[in-house]
Amino acid sequence: MSTLPAGADRRALKRRAVVASTVGTTIEWYDFFLYNTAAALVFGPLFFDSAGAGGVLAAFSTQFVGFAARPIGAAIFGHYGDRIGRKYSLVATLLLMGGATVLIGCLPTYASIGVWAPILLTLLRVLQGIGVGGEWGGSVLMAMEWGHRRQRGLMASWPQVGVPLGLASGTAVVYFFAGPGFLDGGWRVPFIASIILIGVGLWVRLSVLESPAFAQIKTSGKVAKLPLAETLRTQWRDVLKAMFVRTAEQAPFYIFTSFVLAYGTRQLDLDRQQLLLYLIVAACIGIISVPFFGWLSDVLGRRLVYGVGAVLTGLYAFPYFALLNTAVGGLILLGIILGLVFHDMMYGPQAALISESFGTGIRYTGAGLGYQLASITAGGPAPLIATAILAGTGSTTWISIYIIICAVITLVALSMMHPRPPEADEADEASEEHAGQDTIRNASQA
Repeated sequence: MSTLPAGADRRALKRRAVVASTVGTTIEWYDFFLYNTAAALVFGPLFFDSAGAGGVLAAFSTQFVGFAARPIGAAIFGHYGDRIGRKYSLVATLLLMGGATVLIGCLPTYASIGVWAPILLTLLRVLQGIGVGGEWGGSVLMAMEWGHRRQRGLMASWPQVGVPLGLASGTAVVYFFAGPGFLDGGWRVPFIASIILIGVGLWVRLSVLESPAFAQIKTSGKVAKLPLAETLRTQWRDVLKAMFVRTAEQAPFYIFTSFVLAYGTRQLDLDRQQLLLYLIVAACIGIISVPFFGWLSDVLGRRLVYGVGAVLTGLYAFPYFALLNTAVGGLILLGIILGLVFHDMMYGPQAALISESFGTGIRYTGAGLGYQLASITAGGPAPLIATAILAGTGSTTWISIYIIICAVITLVALSMMHPRPPEADEADEASEEHAGQDTIRNASQA
């Protein structure tokens, strides 16, 4: 049992929680997006013995397996996060995700062990999916539940910054090593280097205290015995709404960041290094735009900001490919940047929008499950669907229509979402700046 550090104040503890959540999430998404980039560029010929469209489809299929495993991770770690606490669940997800990533970098290829290569790759991708599936809910809640109730959009958006940071860093490492020897072994270095990030993440996360809101639940003896069962019994509709509201954010995002690499290099004969650089630039902009839109949702309302982002994403479906098809560097960069900025309009407010639908006692499970189920219905299938459409029609027209359909689904789900007011949850009172030192001590002991 830890004690409150001498001289510590609430603001310092809040900053530490935000930093720990953001750093840990960045590391997790670095690992996850690293796989996505490799799936688009190298896994086809190395693990499936095919450099053509069939190899790309097979590689994206293993990518989808990781998405399918994410709800499992949300259910497993949501259970322990709602019963034991956010902090130690986050430590476990970091170890699981990082360990799987390092092992991927050590895997023999198809040329060495035949069919066992894709089988082992798929199993490790499942572990990655379970790890990142349990990560999101805990990291978001660790930041959000330390913050003021009127700042939840901004507070919950900081862990979301881990997505552009992870995308930028993972893509940058691939960019750096994507030289002539990339297929011969250079691709392994970014995966194995994750072992360093694991150490950094553990050091940061073990130093943070439990969130005051969860500490209040634990002190009052109101911890849910079976968080998953209670969530599905009392708030299954909110889980489904959370899943569908992510459709316009999740599916286009993986078209904009993963499929674009395969499309650009194979269909448009664009330089791989150039595309990676454009993606890094666009991701870096997200480091600013994600928290900005999170803050804006505190000012204008979550649903308004989120809805505008969904509408713009739908309207952008055809212009996006028109910009790519010009094969002009500046226009391609503009196309990638705009796609991710419209995504960020939804991703910034999203964590608070979804989390506020659930009470503190089942929030890790409910929010995490709703968030991660979209990985099966939207994020995971998107590159597969886009690749299959392109292979079958030779055109991007139906890919654009697919993006528009995703936007419509999101808008319908958004119209049905009515988050719980913070004052309806007694434990959320502990998030207020005026909460006493007793609550902070409870957090240190949880």
